[in-house]
Amino acid sequence: MCGFCGEIRLDDVPVDLDALSAMSASMHPRGPDGHGAWQQGRVALAHRRLSIIDLSTHAAQPMVDSELGLSIAFNGCIYNYQALREELSAKGYRFFSNGDTEVVLKAFHAWGADCVERFHGMFAFAIAERDSGRLTLARDRLGIKPLYYAEVTGGLRFASTLPALLAGGGIDTDIDPVALHHYMHFHAVVPAPYTILAGVRKLPPATLRVIEPDGRIRDLIYWEPVFEPRPEERGLSFEDWQERILASLRTAVARRLVADVDVGVLLSGGLDSSLIVGLLAEQGQQGLNTFSVGFETVGDEVGDEFQYSDIIARHYGTTHHKIQVDSAARLLPELPNCVRAMSEPMVSHDAIGFYLLSHEVSKHVKVVQSGQGADEVFAGYHWYPPLIGSQDPAADYARAFCDRDQDEYRRMVDPRFHGEDHSRAFIAAHFARPGASAPVDKALRLDQQIMLVDDPVKRVDNMTMAWGLEARVPFLDHELVELAARMPDAHKLCDDGKGVLKAIGRRIIPSEVIDRPKGYFPVPALKYPRGPVLEMMRDLLHSSPARARGLFQPDSVETLLAAPEAHITPLRGSKLWQAALLELWLQQQGL
Repeated sequence: MCGFCGEIRLDDVPVDLDALSAMSASMHPRGPDGHGAWQQGRVALAHRRLSIIDLSTHAAQPMVDSELGLSIAFNGCIYNYQALREELSAKGYRFFSNGDTEVVLKAFHAWGADCVERFHGMFAFAIAERDSGRLTLARDRLGIKPLYYAEVTGGLRFASTLPALLAGGGIDTDIDPVALHHYMHFHAVVPAPYTILAGVRKLPPATLRVIEPDGRIRDLIYWEPVFEPRPEERGLSFEDWQERILASLRTAVARRLVADVDVGVLLSGGLDSSLIVGLLAEQGQQGLNTFSVGFETVGDEVGDEFQYSDIIARHYGTTHHKIQVDSAARLLPELPNCVRAMSEPMVSHDAIGFYLLSHEVSKHVKVVQSGQGADEVFAGYHWYPPLIGSQDPAADYARAFCDRDQDEYRRMVDPRFHGEDHSRAFIAAHFARPGASAPVDKALRLDQQIMLVDDPVKRVDNMTMAWGLEARVPFLDHELVELAARMPDAHKLCDDGKGVLKAIGRRIIPSEVIDRPKGYFPVPALKYPRGPVLEMMRDLLHSSPARARGLFQPDSVETLLAAPEAHITPLRGSKLWQAALLELWLQQQGL
């Protein structure tokens, strides 16, 4: 797990090495264990290293293989790298390191673009070819690892974070009107290639981009799950699917133990993270470090789920760490730092929880497994069951998921951002794509390929990497995702959602964490802002930068400030925090 950046020139102007250095320096938290830079001709790469596999300097990056004429900057982890290394060795390749980076490099030489289809893991990389001058950028199937890019005069820059591109300078920082619409409608999810800034884009998941020296670009989309069973799976019973899902999940958890350092677990006390702990214990892991975070209660909103995480910690004898956050003492002072660590503004209240939890976790381990993705893969959200038999699934999904309608949006934002209903048009177009015929499957596909990538997965990456911590997500093992996509909806939706996971859980973990109301990662102080938290939001939206920016109409801002608890989105988010968070993010990025 690391951060990297680079530049390819498409003219005769030299690479701006000062900009490259500034971009790399901004990503120091992602890779505090080492750094390096490489430049040849029109391409330059820089890298920040978090040492997880092969802790020696032999695995330092950017990695150059002079014999093959390839150089790489890589972020992520290839869990099957040892098997691939054996296969490549049998083909005659010689290795000078013991890590996964060199395996990616030689796999690219051996199999070209098809190499990504052999990788089990999370990854983003840039590979420069010495002889052709060609540059290849790639991102993993489910977008677990980020990759941003920006056109600059005469060239293209790319980086693991958006703030790194800003550090390099020369970026158009105007607000993108399509992205703003998504941010305000689609629960702050801004689908690739857009970002909130007009001058920055992001590579979509499961995409490999080839950039020729003359500037020609071609994209290859190399993966997309199919939401229907294979012929041999059509007669499988619920019990048969349980066995297949459990076997795949066991493999996914075991794969994510590959490391030369200890691996812990982020334990919320819910089904998903508890299952990970149970499967790790089943595989013989002892003395496991587990971590939970909680906030104080506001009104009737309880701010922690310690009662459930404690059950799992006691049952499996883990070394459990709990962090209790007081809003006045820690949340408010740390909130600007948390927001500064975001590559894009992320409105979910629990970002600050992950940020503070990650700080505590980083004192004990460098790698954790986390339960993100289970709801999107196994249908755990409340908006899936009502879609059964829907005659207009795109509209029904939008009604449950979207934060506001177009009329409210036009009342909220400055008239210069009025325009089309981009978010609902995007949802309708995605639902209309072939490959998922049932309404529930259309929603699951959208959530897996879009919402998951730019909400929970991005949040976990940004908040953990702010403290040099690597998070691994077994529920997003691509073979498990493919298997779940083929499973009949009835097996996912039974038992009030995630039925097959609950059935598996009853065989492995204490039932108290299964047969309970569905929980979220609550941060009541941001959902129902009062006192100092409300004043902080008021100051942000009344600040000189906010007034000069003029994103929001003053009357609508005052309506939210006057009664924030009366303006909650269908997904139980604060509309006031959504506006304040965007302004805070822009200010923290120096914009």
